Amino acid sequence: MPANTTASSGTTGSAGGKTGRKKGRRARLIVIVLVLALVAGIGYGAFWSVSTVRASYPQTTGSIKLDGLDGNVDVKRDSYGIPQLYADSDADLFRAQGFVQAQDRFWEMDVRRHMTAGRLSEMFGSGQVETDSFLRTLGWRKVAQEEYDNVLSADTKKNLQAYADGVNAYLKGRDGKDISVEYAALGFTNDYKPAEWTPVDSVAWLKAMAWDLRGNMQDEIDRSLMTSRLDAKQIEDLYPPYPYDKHKPIVGGGAISSVTGKFDPDATPSTSIGSSTMTGATEGLNTQLSSLSDTLDQIPALLGPNGNGIGSNSWVVSGKYTTTGKPLLANDPHLAPQLPSLWYQMGLHCREITKTCQYDTAGYTFAGMPGVIIGHNQDIAWGFTNLGADVTDLFLEKVSADGYLYDGKVKPFTVRKETIKVAGGKSREITIRETNNGPLVSDRSSELEKVGQKAPVAGEAPDRADGYAVALKWTALEPGKSMDAVFELNRAKDFPSFRKAAEHFEVPSQNLIYADTKGHIGYQAPGKIPVRANGYDGSVPAPGWDPRSQWKGYIPFRELPYEEDPQQGYIVTANQPVIDEEKYPHLLTKDWGYGTRSQRINDLIQSKIKGGGKISTEDMQKMQMDNTSEIAKLLVPELMKINISDKSVREAQKLLEGWGYTQEPDSAAAAYFNAVWRNILKLAFGDKLPKELRVKGECLNVPRADSSGPVDEQGKLVRECGRRDADTAQPDGGDRWYQVVANLMDDQNSDWWKSPKSGRDEATGNRDELFARAMEDARWELTAKLGKDITTWSWGRLHQLTLKNQTLGTEGPGLLQRVLNRGPWNIGGGEAAVNASGWNAAGGYEVVWVPSMRMVLNVGDWDKSRWINLTGASGHAFSAHYTDQTDKWVNGELLDWSFGTNAVAKSTTDTLTLKP
Repeated sequence: MPANTTASSGTTGSAGGKTGRKKGRRARLIVIVLVLALVAGIGYGAFWSVSTVRASYPQTTGSIKLDGLDGNVDVKRDSYGIPQLYADSDADLFRAQGFVQAQDRFWEMDVRRHMTAGRLSEMFGSGQVETDSFLRTLGWRKVAQEEYDNVLSADTKKNLQAYADGVNAYLKGRDGKDISVEYAALGFTNDYKPAEWTPVDSVAWLKAMAWDLRGNMQDEIDRSLMTSRLDAKQIEDLYPPYPYDKHKPIVGGGAISSVTGKFDPDATPSTSIGSSTMTGATEGLNTQLSSLSDTLDQIPALLGPNGNGIGSNSWVVSGKYTTTGKPLLANDPHLAPQLPSLWYQMGLHCREITKTCQYDTAGYTFAGMPGVIIGHNQDIAWGFTNLGADVTDLFLEKVSADGYLYDGKVKPFTVRKETIKVAGGKSREITIRETNNGPLVSDRSSELEKVGQKAPVAGEAPDRADGYAVALKWTALEPGKSMDAVFELNRAKDFPSFRKAAEHFEVPSQNLIYADTKGHIGYQAPGKIPVRANGYDGSVPAPGWDPRSQWKGYIPFRELPYEEDPQQGYIVTANQPVIDEEKYPHLLTKDWGYGTRSQRINDLIQSKIKGGGKISTEDMQKMQMDNTSEIAKLLVPELMKINISDKSVREAQKLLEGWGYTQEPDSAAAAYFNAVWRNILKLAFGDKLPKELRVKGECLNVPRADSSGPVDEQGKLVRECGRRDADTAQPDGGDRWYQVVANLMDDQNSDWWKSPKSGRDEATGNRDELFARAMEDARWELTAKLGKDITTWSWGRLHQLTLKNQTLGTEGPGLLQRVLNRGPWNIGGGEAAVNASGWNAAGGYEVVWVPSMRMVLNVGDWDKSRWINLTGASGHAFSAHYTDQTDKWVNGELLDWSFGTNAVAKSTTDTLTLKP
């Protein structure tokens, strides 16, 4: 861009969001619109290929006049386009943040805000009405407005408004084609024009983040669906208890003090606490719940598949065990691969810290929201992983035309009407009804009405008649202060101020780790987590008409677990339990990750410490790339004992001899083992699950009583096909399934190891017979996928990552995908490895979640910290910074992270000055 250009800009605001996955009819309609647009654009020749593309590139040098600024703001970008902002007031800093993020990412921001507001139909037409209706029913935007109006602090609202002013200053005077090439495509078939940004658009994004990190709703549904085919003991086998004897929780000890009523890391529980289990009211929902599961699956999952397989890593090591003498902190959140990345790297610097300019912080931000989400300031560092608290419950409701039944009386619904505007079509009006337990999600489709029709209930339940409605109770539907917490975290100076900020981080509930320049490390579990009634644990829907089923409040922050400077000298959080549930009085969730990643990180740290060594920044980086398969350590010794008669299968078996269980992209052994693991899961468990959990389109012959499908020739079996998308089907192969198999290994004759005859394969009657069949099936599967010659096999050829533009590149013809998507890359790592390039064993080997970024913070010597993003800073498809970090990310490399004024000056390649 030319230097010393002047452009007048303005202020003010309107709505925002970015979708993750798009599926089915909704996704196809978006693609159709944009394919037509792209084809039309090609007719414009040079206009499309040059002028339109270049028109949206941001100006990164010279100067721009920005109305509303009090002083100059310098925007210093390094060779990767990562900006560091310097200002003299908070208002100028956040106004500039809004402007710069809009330069690079406004299309992403605009789609995201339309998603969070239930307004995708305004951009993409009638195919989005069903999704918009569900999102309006949840009311994310409505709650965000309530937060802004009634809950957030005055300073937070000033910062949000300044950010919105900056975004709108960028938009002023620009046509869609001047903002992003996607608008140019959309403009050929739609008269959509971007509206101004508002502060509430930023707040609403937190609701979308909370939805994808909401806890165990899918597990609750899956357990209920399993009752159509499995008995209670079998379901218990598939959801085993957490192995506290093998895998450590985050907090090793502590209890709520009987004297102070606060959690004390040094206290000892007086008795065994235990945890309640759900009994009575609504156990055993049948497969009608599949309609709810399908509808929930249609809501864009911005952060990736929700389940036990997905998670994040963070750990912090005290200076007594590091080469620097100060703490080292690592973090890598595992999310769906997106293009552009969910994260936007940025520094926010006051030239001098004063009462009116309070920030000197850098890290990973969300485009569309002010402040830094994960990173550090001049005093402290912090990281996040998902705590996974159970913060949602489904309630069955007995409804009539007059209202809903509660405590023997009919209460009126809270009702509101909303209008959904549709691009190229007529507007639609919907009516939203709420009970005291939340919105009626069953109002949104005839399928959802079936959820309550056959749900077993206790004798005291009201007459079923046409069935029960279903309400969703969720902590994020109540106004909260999480946006306040972001700014408080950015300004925190020590552990007490860090904990004060964490108190306001209500949703989503995250594990927060901490380190500071004085050498302290710490952990805090925050979040608005419900206290349920006795006898209810949120595992299945509860009876909304019974006052005894209601939430009793929330766990007080003072009672949530934390620790500071633990004796062991390090803290690891990787989605394992926060604390032993037998020693803690409150139920956080019953569906933790099973500790495979967390224990591997613990073991790596311990091995270094016990060997007398000190941990370096390079060691932390190497740990992040550890791709060891823990399930392989258990299974391979047993697989090698099996006598294989088939020469070709025996040839594949020999790949496992001497294999170190590492999953490098060029490893043939890793390819074969993971194929064996996938087939073990399919034979032992997958083929025994109901159709609602199996992969869509995969069909089995099952006993006639289990299905209403077509009968076979003998009249005994029917053809039954799976119904779930490949990236959410079961068994997904995550570490819950590691524990399931580990528990069964010594029981050679368990019924789970029995599999019927299929095609040329003989029936199996015990563990080793099933393992042998899995090894054979894996050999022929990989022969079909990778070729007969096993010397050409590699894990990376199976396990590939393709980065897809999340609005326009997820489906559709090759032309559109080539324009917007990138890849594939051959990837190492795997399911439940520390380098968690996740894949769903039920669906295939494709990478479905990844470490979305990686960072290693060198506390106190900030300029020696390192970071990397999955893609790049830019959301413009033809920018040099669209995916310029991806190759390094694939190879496990990190970029130098400049923070101090001198270091930033040395790394700066472009400087833009924003002037009043």
